[in-house]
Amino acid sequence: MTIQGLRLPFFYQLLSQKRWQVNSVANRRKKFLLQVSVLTDQVEVQGEKIRDLDTCLEEHREKLNATEELLQQELLNRTALETQKLELMTEVSSLKLKLTAVERDHRDTEGLYQEVTDLRFRVTDIENERLLCEKKLKATKVSVQNVKAQNTWTWPVFLHINPTMKLPSRPHQKPRRSPKASRNSLAGNTPHFLKVFLSQGVSVLFTVPCAFLVVYSDDFQFCRLKRSHSTSFNLDEPSEMEFRRGGVRATAGPRLGWSRDLKHGASSIDVPFSRWSKDQVCAWLQEQGLGLYVAQGQNWIQSGQTLLQASHHDLEKELGIKHPLHRKKLQLALQALGLKEEDDLKGKLDHNWVTRWLDDIGLPQYKSQFDDGRVDGRMLHCMTVDDLLSLKVGSVLHHLSIKRAIQVLRLNSYDPNCLRRRPSDENNITPAEISQWTNHRVMEWLRSVDLAEYAPNLRGSGVHGGLMVLEPRFNVESLALLLNIPPNKTLLRRHLATHFHLLIGSEAQRLKQECLENPDYTVLTATAKVKPRRLSFGGFGTLRRKRQEDSEEYVCPMNVEMPKSSSFQKGYRIYEDSLDQLEQVHLH
Repeated sequence: MTIQGLRLPFFYQLLSQKRWQVNSVANRRKKFLLQVSVLTDQVEVQGEKIRDLDTCLEEHREKLNATEELLQQELLNRTALETQKLELMTEVSSLKLKLTAVERDHRDTEGLYQEVTDLRFRVTDIENERLLCEKKLKATKVSVQNVKAQNTWTWPVFLHINPTMKLPSRPHQKPRRSPKASRNSLAGNTPHFLKVFLSQGVSVLFTVPCAFLVVYSDDFQFCRLKRSHSTSFNLDEPSEMEFRRGGVRATAGPRLGWSRDLKHGASSIDVPFSRWSKDQVCAWLQEQGLGLYVAQGQNWIQSGQTLLQASHHDLEKELGIKHPLHRKKLQLALQALGLKEEDDLKGKLDHNWVTRWLDDIGLPQYKSQFDDGRVDGRMLHCMTVDDLLSLKVGSVLHHLSIKRAIQVLRLNSYDPNCLRRRPSDENNITPAEISQWTNHRVMEWLRSVDLAEYAPNLRGSGVHGGLMVLEPRFNVESLALLLNIPPNKTLLRRHLATHFHLLIGSEAQRLKQECLENPDYTVLTATAKVKPRRLSFGGFGTLRRKRQEDSEEYVCPMNVEMPKSSSFQKGYRIYEDSLDQLEQVHLH
């Protein structure tokens, strides 16, 4: 019992321990099950996240593939653009070569056009001479008939001779023979066909290269062959013997430049123009370069008064002057008839000189239009914007170039030799002298400042000294654009600006800076076009009431602001003295 009593509590104690262990295991199991369930939930959540990530990854892979495809396509496009760029560069090179060839052909064409123009003038002169010869022939026939009626043999017979043939000397010591004997002796020494003419009392004229023989009834005389300028057969007059260059028959227009002796023609007659005869008026029209209207005006012009009283309609209908610039030229020439030579300085510059002047100011591309319009010095002085537009001059830069070139002529009193075409030994040159530089002289200046490679770009640009000095809108930026100096070549542009500012002087640079600071300022380029004026619908009623000076816009206004530099003051005073007279003549 004692043993059993001792063992039983121990057994219970052991059993309780086992139960406790079982309970702890159960508790652990529950904990593990709980943890397993929690982990299972977490695994499911993570699985959903993984699936979402897989979906996003797939979308990103698709976007990446699309981006790679776009990149490949962009590379292909860039390659194609590079190929097109090379092709365009090749085409530009070929176009430059074609342009060079076209410019060369254009220069050749200009020469041909000048030759055609000269030939046209010669044809007009020959036609006028033919008409004059016909008149002389009619007058000769009348005089011959009168001589025949008087039964005398003092009229001349012109015979074709051989220059090497020996002629009988005049028998001064013998007494004068009768007309009958003279006629018989002459008929005995002449060919049969001349005998027939002489027997009928007909005057025979044969021209030869060196001389012609005048045969009278009792003697032989040699006379010099006269040029086509001759208007009479009087060889004793000095004016008939001398040779004049530069008349209306001069065909070397570009070489001679202009006709300097026109003032010695019909316009020097000391008779009022209203009393001039028809022939004098026609000769005066020929001198003005309007000879193509002489033939049609022969039947209409009676005297100078006919032109003085003619209206626009009369000039167009009776003379056939349909060109508005030709009518303007004629009217300005008529207005200048009463002026003295020193008061009509611009009248010395004819249309041939103006054609040469276009070369000097760098606008040779308009020579044919100006030549067709017969633009002379008077027309330049009164040139309007509409006139330039009718001459196909539409560039703003070219309008300003012509404006400042006209101003230079006014400053130099329309001196035909005022422009400087060649560089000379010039030290401390003034802005007034620079304003006289031609386009060629400006290019020579560019070569002297180490910009020779850009100088040819100024051909046909209209850049000359007057534009550089007198035009506020024309600055170094405009010059750089015309020279095609790239904007990224800053050192080269700075070099140009330095020499340009030193050349034009401080006064001109100040005016250009003020114009540059104007908010409405725009860079002057060769592509800007002049917009023609448009009349509003309501403006037609009051158009007739406007004065001429209000309705016309001069290219170079009569009251254009003159430079204030001291180097211009001399020419400015000369111009001021004659400006009022010039304006009054134009208004009347």
